[in-house]
Amino acid sequence: MDHQLSTNNQILIRCSWLWVEDMTSQYDKIIIFDCDSTLSSIEGVDELARVAGESTTQEIEKMTAQAMEGKIALESIFAKRLEIIQPSADSVAEVGKLYIDTVEPSAKQVITTLKDKGWTPIILSGGYRQAIKPLADYLGIEFIEAVDLYFNEDGSYRDFDRNYPSTRNGGKPEVVKSLREKYSPSKIVAIGDGVSDLESKPVIDMFIGFGRYALREKVKQEADYFITDLQEVVSLVGDW
Repeated sequence: MDHQLSTNNQILIRCSWLWVEDMTSQYDKIIIFDCDSTLSSIEGVDELARVAGESTTQEIEKMTAQAMEGKIALESIFAKRLEIIQPSADSVAEVGKLYIDTVEPSAKQVITTLKDKGWTPIILSGGYRQAIKPLADYLGIEFIEAVDLYFNEDGSYRDFDRNYPSTRNGGKPEVVKSLREKYSPSKIVAIGDGVSDLESKPVIDMFIGFGRYALREKVKQEADYFITDLQEVVSLVGDW
């Protein structure tokens, strides 16, 4: 009886190991995309600001640009922008539609090709999960790492997930490290336009700066590669 239990345990352990190995192999190569000004031409938070009027829009756009260029800390403006805008659930849903309307033209084809070549695409953003999800669904991206917004029962703005890493500088590398620990991929590549994306460079295998919609000089100078056409990603990493 004891021998039989031992044998069964060995079988269970072996089966469990095989399952873990299979799950890990699914995510052997991870490619991380920023959302705003990368997969779409817009900055979602700037679009949310438009409902609050022109002066508010200009104020928000200035803060966003300064943060993406690394001139001010992201955490110094993250809560402030939302407090000024007070986005409703309906306005966030409208931005979700706008992301699709302004999608980077080659994004869907690029992501399909990369998936066929064994890459798992992930969106990692300082934007808002509820707004990004429609775009992710449209592009066939299953994994979204972004900030959750919280609303009251009437749809009015209540708060955001203040503990989520991408609400602050240095947060995106934290998320990348957790992905590496969870899936043990052999390669991680990241693509984005902002300094917050560039911060991931020390913890990934390749950082690709993207400058079609917003050219940040620091990103251009320090990226492993800098592109203005998303299709170039395929030639850089497709068969790697």
